[in-house]
Amino acid sequence: MNNAKSPDQGNRTGLTIVNTGEGKGKTTAALGVVLRAWGRGYKICVIQFIKAKTGQWGEIKAAKKLGIEWYTTGDGFTWLSKDMDETTARALHGWEIAQGKIASGEYDLIVLDEFTYPMHYGWLKTIEVIDWLHANKPKGLHLIVTGRYAPPELIEFADLVTEMTPIKHPYEKGIKAQPGIEF
Repeated sequence: MNNAKSPDQGNRTGLTIVNTGEGKGKTTAALGVVLRAWGRGYKICVIQFIKAKTGQWGEIKAAKKLGIEWYTTGDGFTWLSKDMDETTARALHGWEIAQGKIASGEYDLIVLDEFTYPMHYGWLKTIEVIDWLHANKPKGLHLIVTGRYAPPELIEFADLVTEMTPIKHPYEKGIKAQPGIEF
């Protein structure tokens, strides 16, 4: 499964979806759509912009088993970076990969996980990203962008925007992130 575009791609309206906000669940929601799309035989690609390339999170392990194309281009959380030039270069490389995948017309769904951060930190100009998407995103491609601090221009461009709002989190009780739940 997942070898070719789905037969309905030419007939559907591809959506741009943004999951943003301070709360947990932005990537998790995107992965729910990935699983649903995989079940429909969609060709899927996920590109993570911040998480460390060395990480073997549960979703990466599952994607390998399911045959979902996955790229992790980051070096960890930006606020902990010891070399911001390297962090920036990795994010820009991720955008180059994303541009190639989007423009190829070969995919039904592409997730740009944590892609709001390169725009928020000024590594990419939001308006240039949007202009590029206007010119190059195939009509039938669904595109999901996740991350905090979604720029207003990206929110305006998107077809669907969900803001995750924290209400309660186990971390507040001193419970650390757990395998299978957070990663």
